[in-house]
Amino acid sequence: MTEIDAMRRALKLALGGWGRVAPNPLVGALLIRDGRVIGEGYHTAYGESHAELNALAVCPDARGATCVVSLEPCAHHGKTPPCVSALIQAGVKRVVAAVPDPSKDAGGGAAKLRAAGIEVEFGLLQDEAAALNAPFLWSERLASRPFVAVKVATSLDGFMADAAGRAKWVSGVESRDYTHWLRAGYDAIAVGRKTAESDDPQLTVRGAVPPRVPPTRVVFTRGGLKTDLYLVRTAKEVPTIVITDPASKPQTEKAFRGTGVDLIPGTGRSDALAALRQRGVRSILVEGGGTLITALMADNLVDRIYWMQAPIFLGSGTRAFGDRAPTLLGDAKHWAVTDRQAMGKDTLLVVDRELCLPGS
Repeated sequence: MTEIDAMRRALKLALGGWGRVAPNPLVGALLIRDGRVIGEGYHTAYGESHAELNALAVCPDARGATCVVSLEPCAHHGKTPPCVSALIQAGVKRVVAAVPDPSKDAGGGAAKLRAAGIEVEFGLLQDEAAALNAPFLWSERLASRPFVAVKVATSLDGFMADAAGRAKWVSGVESRDYTHWLRAGYDAIAVGRKTAESDDPQLTVRGAVPPRVPPTRVVFTRGGLKTDLYLVRTAKEVPTIVITDPASKPQTEKAFRGTGVDLIPGTGRSDALAALRQRGVRSILVEGGGTLITALMADNLVDRIYWMQAPIFLGSGTRAFGDRAPTLLGDAKHWAVTDRQAMGKDTLLVVDRELCLPGS
């Protein structure tokens, strides 16, 4: 196995911690010697052993081996011992890490490894590794708001609902299963008022991956919200936040008194996102509707788009992306494509506004 093959495997292993490791990053690690894998592991859950320790645990002898890992080994003693100490003690001679760890507490592992005589190299599949841990890297670089991802399911001509307003079901079963997996990895799931009232969604994770912490549900509205919605009726069981205009807060407080709904006044979307970040929301998945998504795009507040395209044409209906200020073709910024795959009959496209590389 080559080092690049090992890194691809490490990135795939890292996804095994999806929904379970946050606020820690997703990390996978392999130990290789003479082209053979002698140990592998990944960070399975917050508070449990890190990827390198799990790889070492199944390796009888790591002396002279190379550790290929998707993120720089940690250098601090948190809920688990520092990975650099374990690698040094095991006699690893070389570490190949995709990207540095930008966190103030855990970063700096490369310096300690080099001080111990271990060769350290960065940059192998760094773009893929940065995309994998985009929410973590973003929150370490910019603490003023959460990492904002948008998920849309549309026809080939870009409609998320038909002319009669029906959105169930534009996408297929596989895409809907993927959505529940996706939700498990985000701190919050958000919709606008119109979507909340017309669809009455649950906005919960009902898939194969049970999240360690259920995501908070968020509704963006400039005024009130119907109080008989499922989101409101279950707010005492699942954390639910309604973001409303400050002028509407007194009436909204009265309407939601005793329901368990948490109200956040926000004069704009940027202020609302900042308030969510202050409450510990590091990543948020916006699932609709078109008005909210278009507004976030216009404000340059969207960092990632998950776009599921069904092989149908609707001709008219509710557009996922509404009109914004025009950009001439020569001035249009290219987003980074981080994933493309078939999802049953549908096609998934994932794009990031920019890759959040440490040090960039």
